[in-house]
Amino acid sequence: MEDQSFQTLGEFIIDKQEDFMYSTGELSRLLSAIRLASKMVNRQVNKAGIANIIGKAGNDNIQGEAQQKLDVLANEIFIEALSQREVVCGIASEENDDFMQIRTSHNAHLGKYVVLIDPLDGSSNIDVNVSVGTIFSIYRRVSEPGTPVVLEDFLQKGVNQVAAGYVVYGSSTMIVFTTGNGVNGFTLDPSLGTYYLSHPNMQFPKSGNIYSINEGNYAKFPQGVKKYLKYCQQEEGDRPYTSRYIGSLVSDFHRNMIKGGIYIYPSTSQSPNGKLRLLYECNPMAFITEQAGGKCTDGFQRIMEIEPTELHQRVPFFCGSTTMVDKAEEFMRELE
Repeated sequence: MEDQSFQTLGEFIIDKQEDFMYSTGELSRLLSAIRLASKMVNRQVNKAGIANIIGKAGNDNIQGEAQQKLDVLANEIFIEALSQREVVCGIASEENDDFMQIRTSHNAHLGKYVVLIDPLDGSSNIDVNVSVGTIFSIYRRVSEPGTPVVLEDFLQKGVNQVAAGYVVYGSSTMIVFTTGNGVNGFTLDPSLGTYYLSHPNMQFPKSGNIYSINEGNYAKFPQGVKKYLKYCQQEEGDRPYTSRYIGSLVSDFHRNMIKGGIYIYPSTSQSPNGKLRLLYECNPMAFITEQAGGKCTDGFQRIMEIEPTELHQRVPFFCGSTTMVDKAEEFMRELE
């Protein structure tokens, strides 16, 4: 049997091209652009402590959150890389107010795909040397090719995604993605600048003993979430569970997918729609979750079935091992 551990990301993309619903090479080039941009961002992250790229940039993004210098830099790097491959007709970023039109070198709107991206998730952690990440989501446009991209190209349900993934910049740098045929993880060899297949066919354990939530907001949580947290903390059977919360969605998600667990960012009395963005964070993570055998909901319904109504829409988020999400939903329905 061939040793898959030495297969590079580039080789994997070529080998699996026929698995893509539309096998014409464009999606492969798009994923290659993300691979390149991730390596450039990784280089910046790794020298953040010795270069003048930590701290706040002095601006707020559309969400009203203070932009970090690396937010701005990562955003520029990904937009530049994605714009050069002539397969993308539009990009929407968590850091920008509106979506961007992308034209080919012939000044035409010939790209078939739109990309939604959170360029640097958890960026406030960069100042304290904690793992951060990038999250991306890819759709085929619904508007007529050759015409300018429109808002409806981005406001698609998560079930329409053709690919989604994340990069985690941690003790090692990994890119994890799915094109609808399972989830695979690739680790960057910094000495060669090459990603190698290190985590083939990643799967959420059916259950786990980790729950990830910002318990500092406990008083503002819905009753169903409070009841579930008490359940997690009870001494019974395999409980109490262990509380682990990093504050970088990518990092918390990555750990839970490997070890088994649930990540929750619910609605609160101050944020009735939750905090995480449906299009930039929840849909791509939900696609990965389901492809890895897990479950992802807003506490009541499947995340990828939610109809988006705006570019920066927020939703509550329950994601992880199936039995744990099922139990959390049970408490939510009980105390709705």
